[in-house]
Amino acid sequence: MRPLPVAVVQLDTQDNPDENREKAVAMVDEASRRGAKLVVLPEAIVCLGDVQARKAVAEPLDGPTSKLLCGAAKRNGIHLIGGSFMEKREDQDKVFNTSLFIGPDGNVLSVYRKIHLFKIDVPGEVVFDESEVVAGGEEVTVCESPYGAIGFSICYDLRFPELYRALSEGGALIVTVPAAFAAKTGKDHWETLLRARAIENQVFVLAPAQIGTKPDGSVCYGRSMIIDPWGTVLAQAQDSESVILADLDMDHLAKIRQLLPVLENRRM
Repeated sequence: MRPLPVAVVQLDTQDNPDENREKAVAMVDEASRRGAKLVVLPEAIVCLGDVQARKAVAEPLDGPTSKLLCGAAKRNGIHLIGGSFMEKREDQDKVFNTSLFIGPDGNVLSVYRKIHLFKIDVPGEVVFDESEVVAGGEEVTVCESPYGAIGFSICYDLRFPELYRALSEGGALIVTVPAAFAAKTGKDHWETLLRARAIENQVFVLAPAQIGTKPDGSVCYGRSMIIDPWGTVLAQAQDSESVILADLDMDHLAKIRQLLPVLENRRM
């Protein structure tokens, strides 16, 4: 199989939804111009602030964000994972943190709603409870693609290895982790957790992240990464908005799984 050129986008999303959407789409266009066939955006591409600010910009699944992302995928003829945005549903008060997987024809192929909701309490530094306004999703999501099956997760999901084992058991060869990882924990945990998930499940990990100080004073760690199934970091973003690219060698993945058949030998 020919290597798959992929890109992850690192953004500094602020509090203007229209500007944030347009910037995200512009960077998708850039990634496509640079040869990427699969592009992944970070978490919360529409607005980043406190939980109430995020809820205030929630929109239906087929709202303006979805339309822009579908248009970008079709215009560029690529597969696009649209990071995440806040999805509003009429049947409940809380919203979902939702990620769309979109095909090159502009159609939505799958929908993933973040299962594990972020909570941190460091008085005087960072206090945040996503569950105040967000409902957790319930479905482990794997979707077939021309490049192999892709498994989906969002940010705080990264701390729950059982989700990633379920994704690999569902056939995933690539796992995506759009994130807005806090700088407080990111400096110690981000790379370690990403590489662990790649190694223990023998998958490629695509992890686009938010960077910068947000309107509520929180700081995102950045350092978006593309990691191979051996745990090797193929590309890493610096501390600015950027697009990073790498080629995913599926033959390399197959060789790793043959060399160390850990997925076959599971006993528990």
